[in-house]
Amino acid sequence: MKSPGLRIYAIAYLIFLYAPIILLPIFAFNDNKIIAFPLSGFTTEWFSEMWNDTALWRAFTNSMIISTSVATLSTLLGLFAARATTRFQFPAKAPIMGLVMLPLVLPEMILAMSLIVVLLAIGVDLSIKTIILGHVLICTPFAVAILTSAFQSLDRSLEEAAYDLGEGTVSTFMRIILPLVLPGIISSFLITFTISLDEFIIAYFLGGSDVVLSAYIFGQFRFPAKVPAMLALGTCLVLISITLLAIAEYFRRRGIAKVGGKDAGGFL
Repeated sequence: MKSPGLRIYAIAYLIFLYAPIILLPIFAFNDNKIIAFPLSGFTTEWFSEMWNDTALWRAFTNSMIISTSVATLSTLLGLFAARATTRFQFPAKAPIMGLVMLPLVLPEMILAMSLIVVLLAIGVDLSIKTIILGHVLICTPFAVAILTSAFQSLDRSLEEAAYDLGEGTVSTFMRIILPLVLPGIISSFLITFTISLDEFIIAYFLGGSDVVLSAYIFGQFRFPAKVPAMLALGTCLVLISITLLAIAEYFRRRGIAKVGGKDAGGFL
């Protein structure tokens, strides 16, 4: 029996969750520096101000370098881990994979503090490289989860048939396995790219003098006059994130359909 109370709770929860996101574009186009109702009028001034902010573009460039590097490294590490855990049996397999997935459940504040203590203790200067290191740590479990699902949905008989026909291990992987898991690889890259782009705590702790986009936005909210431009930037980032997630979901579903699997739900 359907519960009216549960339905009301679900609707209220969704409103609470998504109302702030809906308010972003509303105030980004509002002709007033004060973020409050009633609205004053329509303007694109804040988008122009955002576009002409040179400091913002430096932070954006840093974030693009970090996110692209993190997505590439995390996906490669996730590819190796997913292949190993679905294809081979080795000692301490479960504990090792548990350690790989541990950052999913650890608070980012704890990870950030631990990393900064270790890095400073061994004399490593904080920079873009240390942010990449921290982001790879938290993004790799997501890549492993996505790619493990992709490898588990493969038909093992296809690989065995390739071996029977004389193909080697490398050629079988490149010609048979890789094309089938490619949608999962693309999905993993896009998801980890989005996570790295949006992440703040580790970037703030490990960035040193190199400011990334999330830390720049946080700093700008101290100045009321800068808030509308940051709302305009937030609107653009929401659109980018939704687009990347939609593309990732498309490739995830395409990968499942390609191997004849059953879709049990995804990112969207």
